[in-house]
Amino acid sequence: VQLVESGGGLVQPGGSLRLSCAASGFTFSSYAMSWYRQAPGKDRELVAGISSTGLNTNYADSVKGRFTISRDNAKNTVNLQMNRLKPEDTAVYYCYSLYRGYWGQGTQVTVSS
Repeated sequence: VQLVESGGGLVQPGGSLRLSCAASGFTFSSYAMSWYRQAPGKDRELVAGISSTGLNTNYADSVKGRFTISRDNAKNTVNLQMNRLKPEDTAVYYCYSLYRGYWGQGTQVTVSS
């Protein structure tokens, strides 16, 4: 099983980034997926989740209205569109699969002027 994140980087406050997670090694379309993040000195926290079909999503209160999770089951990818980014969104973002609890390696997002 592999979960490979991409799309992180440095962005100014108010800017946007789109993270992607490419999954392989399991039947992607059968499992819910999530994005988590971990800021320095803080616990890892759930950012957003999406059901296997993509019909149901959930978000942390801190990102509601700014972030959108989506998936493409034909391409085995899950994405996180992040808009109106704030400095407090700075963290390593991880892709997580409910298939046996696999994690990606993480991608750094830094929001700073």
